[in-house]
Amino acid sequence: MLLPYFQDDFIEAGCDEAGRGCLAGPVYAAAVILPKNFQHDVLTDSKQLGEKDRYVLRECIEREALAFAVAQVDHKEIDRINILNASFKAMHLALELLHISPEFIIIDGNRFKAYQKVPHQCVIKGDGKYYSIAAASILAKTYRDDHMHRISQEHPQYDWCNNKGYPTIKHRNAVISYGMSPYHRRTFRVTDPQLAISFEE
Repeated sequence: MLLPYFQDDFIEAGCDEAGRGCLAGPVYAAAVILPKNFQHDVLTDSKQLGEKDRYVLRECIEREALAFAVAQVDHKEIDRINILNASFKAMHLALELLHISPEFIIIDGNRFKAYQKVPHQCVIKGDGKYYSIAAASILAKTYRDDHMHRISQEHPQYDWCNNKGYPTIKHRNAVISYGMSPYHRRTFRVTDPQLAISFEE
């Protein structure tokens, strides 16, 4: 089981993002404040769960969280400010949307741009260690998946219903064959016939 919180003196929010490594679509981020006595036998890193379990957990998180919020930064902004800054911006937007102001923030990963003057702690693989980060990973992932399902109807050739914008072989081949859609990130480029990908950060 995961840990309920990093510290117990202040109101703590967990943050995570989804879609950072994708070729197309926005980056999503979520912020979640859970009750200090929250426990769940299944909740963990969204990447370790099947799609059905993620959506069941989303309902649980939204029902039991003291506060939660989801935000996104679109592909154009990603190209303008780079994906790292866009990820930070999405997390800041999610934190701003919380109806309870966090006094401490824990973030999945090893880098974060300070939000206002709120103290924070980066936790490598935090979505597999703390409930609030895992919950944020579930919300960010499922809301982004919903978005990719919607826009996939406009461009079915890229197989976004299955790959969600990630650089699968089928997705890369489609970019080579059809070019980029209006939703592709121009700074994430398929650069050679062997399907190698480079992107600017």
